[in-house]
Amino acid sequence: MPDGILNLSVVDVYGETVNEPIDVFLQHQTLSEDPACRGLKPAKIIKITGLRQSPQGRYRIEVDAPSYMAVSRFINIPSDGPGNLSLTLPVNKDRVVSVNFPAFAALADDAKRLLGASTIGGQSGQPLYDSLDALRRAGFLNLVTKAGHTRLPGNKTVLSYLTSITEQRGDRLFALVDGALHSEVVTSVTASLFHIVDDALHQPPAGFRPVDSYKTFDHYGNLQLTFSQNDNRQWSVDMDIDDAQGFEHIFQVVHNGVTGQPTHPYNIHEILVAFQELDPGYRFNLTTGKVAGAVA
Repeated sequence: MPDGILNLSVVDVYGETVNEPIDVFLQHQTLSEDPACRGLKPAKIIKITGLRQSPQGRYRIEVDAPSYMAVSRFINIPSDGPGNLSLTLPVNKDRVVSVNFPAFAALADDAKRLLGASTIGGQSGQPLYDSLDALRRAGFLNLVTKAGHTRLPGNKTVLSYLTSITEQRGDRLFALVDGALHSEVVTSVTASLFHIVDDALHQPPAGFRPVDSYKTFDHYGNLQLTFSQNDNRQWSVDMDIDDAQGFEHIFQVVHNGVTGQPTHPYNIHEILVAFQELDPGYRFNLTTGKVAGAVA
């Protein structure tokens, strides 16, 4: 029997061990051998034995857990010892049953200021924040977290220029902004923070006409600002976070099927935490009864 070993670590975007049963499927790349291990007990290191070693140690591995997206990689088991692999599983948005959001008082000062200056559905400040459904609240937290960490040449953040939200969606927000934001973003093109992009897919709010649109250069989860202006020279911004090359490519997700759909805020959460080390501050309660990202 082959005596190659794979030491497998399966973690969530916070680097915490996925605390659910793990299914592991391997497919040898030249031989008709497809070892599989189902329902493995979660552990910091899962040891997979009975594998072939280099030069015949190349496998495709697929790893799945009930509340997470399955991901895959190609691996090679070396001849001089065990192979080591750490895989990050993003949460499956369809397995989220509820979300633990931070209290209004725990929000960043600029986020609280913005909510206090905004009126949607007759509500402002904390009542407005508390009235947002889970998707819109997640979208808000994603956006203010990213915008609050995007610093412009004048040393102010994007978030600090937003004066009031006019509409909050799950994947974007519309806000009135200080006109200096547009000037700062234009200047930032020279500093390679933003670059100009096509704004054809972004419709301005009623009474505003489109001006231009910019994205940050992040490989994953880039911030897009699409500007418009009205006859009173007020500026509005349509702000969203793009999943760049696609959520499925970022995590190497298997059979995802989200391509072409609106960017889901829960997917953006996973991108921000895993690839930008930005924590929007909320946690998912999963169908298995676990809390994603909970401290052990």
